[in-house]
Amino acid sequence: MKSYVVDAGALFLHFIDDERVKPYFDDVARGRAQGFICDVNLAEYYYKICEKLGKEIADVRYHQVRGSDVGSVATDEELTRKAGEKKCKYRGKLSLADCFSLALSELKKAILLTTDGKLAKVKEVRVKYFPV
Repeated sequence: MKSYVVDAGALFLHFIDDERVKPYFDDVARGRAQGFICDVNLAEYYYKICEKLGKEIADVRYHQVRGSDVGSVATDEELTRKAGEKKCKYRGKLSLADCFSLALSELKKAILLTTDGKLAKVKEVRVKYFPV
């Protein structure tokens, strides 16, 4: 079964009904693929929505994700170490949140859905890039 890891940018596109990400989220909703988001990336999404649209909308969106078919993955020893390794490797090129999504994609053997051009260039995992 296919697996996808979504980052904050891909999640934002989903909530604005961007047609480019629709097939991936539909696959997850229909049980044809698994979807994941790291708690770190969900926190990033929350604070960005809070800054742009306010706390009430951020709360609603947060709970929509938590109640969706996209599974939120808490950090654990393995994910944390692997994200740290990625941050060490990519140093100033990737944010820590990006390193968590990259690490989760590697652990889940998933395609990473992202709006981040820097993440689009990594070689460890397959990446589907959605320029904004």
